[in-house]
Amino acid sequence: PAFSPEELEKMVPEIFELANIYPREVLQILSENMNIERWKSVGNAVIEEINKGRSIVIAHGTDTMHYTASFLSFTLKNLNLPVVLTGSQRSSDRPSSDSRMNLFCSVKFATTDYNRVVICMHGTMDDTFCYVHKGVKVRKNHTSRRDAFQSVNTKPVAKVYYNGEIDFFEDLPEKHKEKAYFDDKIEEKIFLLKVFPNITHEILDFLIDQKYRGIVLEGTGLGHTPSILYNTIKRGIDEGVTFCMTSQCINGRVNMNVYQTGRKLLEIGVIPCEDMLPEVCYTKMMHVLGHTRESDEIRKLMRKNIAGEIMEDTVIL
Repeated sequence: PAFSPEELEKMVPEIFELANIYPREVLQILSENMNIERWKSVGNAVIEEINKGRSIVIAHGTDTMHYTASFLSFTLKNLNLPVVLTGSQRSSDRPSSDSRMNLFCSVKFATTDYNRVVICMHGTMDDTFCYVHKGVKVRKNHTSRRDAFQSVNTKPVAKVYYNGEIDFFEDLPEKHKEKAYFDDKIEEKIFLLKVFPNITHEILDFLIDQKYRGIVLEGTGLGHTPSILYNTIKRGIDEGVTFCMTSQCINGRVNMNVYQTGRKLLEIGVIPCEDMLPEVCYTKMMHVLGHTRESDEIRKLMRKNIAGEIMEDTVIL
């Protein structure tokens, strides 16, 4: 954020009518500079406050906010209070800034019992309401619009109006009996690779030689790569590298049984990841490979719905 927590208090005094506010600054960086160590700093700070009985609102730059939300969704365990990420598409010094309403709606949602990681941002271009999105089913789909963040393959969790009213679109999750904690077992050597025409196998050879433990393929269509990559993918799998398949398409899900290309990749050992967004698969693989190196267990966990990242049915909105 561009302002300190104390300055945010002065900018949006009405949030003090919603809750007791305890400002805390963890990082002061541009969001494109987020990395695993900084994610861990945020995760540890969240758990410290959660275990004091405090819900969380995280002010975050919008460029990588959905990555952070996804990472926290897999690593914050046994949450019984909301963790809400928010930001602004327009800077706070502009008349068209969305920061004030986004922060108000986020604090309001943080007073509920929805105990998951979510993103709360403008739902339209005007100042009527914000949508609350699951941290593992949301993406920034526009560079500058105030309603850039949208749920993918599912409905938003809720709609929060600027007057403080909330409409939920789903039931509240069950509460956890165990104490919340931050699971810091993370594999850092994970790579997200976008497949493209004229791609060469040398890229994958380099990643394998550099000892990357997992590679998320952002494949074309239903989950495909050019055939020139087959032998290198097989080499990587034989050497213990995990390959997971997602799609470049925003909506829909991977189905590698339809065409010969997909079937060949399945035969080689690539793991199809249903309707997971590539960015979500990336952070999930960090989490999964931080806990096991056993190939069957990795496959089982990558295809298991851990934090709401896999939907049984694709929702067309």
